[in-house]
Amino acid sequence: MENENKEINEKPKDEKIEAIKELGNTSEVEPDKKIQILTIIGQIEGHGVLPPQTKSTKYEHVIPQLIEMEQNKNVKGILLILNTVGGDVEAGLAMAEMIRSLSKKTVSLVIGGGHSIGVPLTTAADYSFISPSATMIIHPIRMNGLIIGVPQTFKYFTKMQERINNFIVRTSRISNEELTRLMLRTDELLNDMGTILIGEEAVRCGLIDEVGGVKEALAKLNSMIESDEELEP
Repeated sequence: MENENKEINEKPKDEKIEAIKELGNTSEVEPDKKIQILTIIGQIEGHGVLPPQTKSTKYEHVIPQLIEMEQNKNVKGILLILNTVGGDVEAGLAMAEMIRSLSKKTVSLVIGGGHSIGVPLTTAADYSFISPSATMIIHPIRMNGLIIGVPQTFKYFTKMQERINNFIVRTSRISNEELTRLMLRTDELLNDMGTILIGEEAVRCGLIDEVGGVKEALAKLNSMIESDEELEP
């Protein structure tokens, strides 16, 4: 009887392999796992499909996972691991807003890079870490391809940038003035404007909370979960 129940609860091997291929995770949300891991890697894919040779994070995969984690009473915390070059602004900001709205405790850890729209995805967590050698690149939004050369296009870019800046400012300790200054620097990025922040630099400007790795991130998340459980009646 015990073996029959085990077979019913376990997914077929081919379905697990498909989950790894599609979601990039070695396991889906497990009911008995207190801390869930969510990876945001490569390029954030939006409404257009990226080439198959491009490492990407698909928002249509991340959003259902976040909802499943939110509905799972056994999940107490979520650790976000980021190594992303940025990507689609709308998709990235949508995921960031969802992460920020979760009732579960969240901690983010940048291990390689949290560039462009990866910045708000990092600050969306309740607490953020960056490894000593990891980088954050802050720069204005840009668009590839054909655009209409009219004043309304400039206004659209301005409003989009305001949305991103406002999110970062309200989810981190950096001021809007400092964020704008770093974003508009012209002496650091080749053929571009913006700033590269390495490890401790991202902490000093208030963008990230602390320098650390997996050990520190998990310890902080467990501490936050324990503090939350103590407040429960």
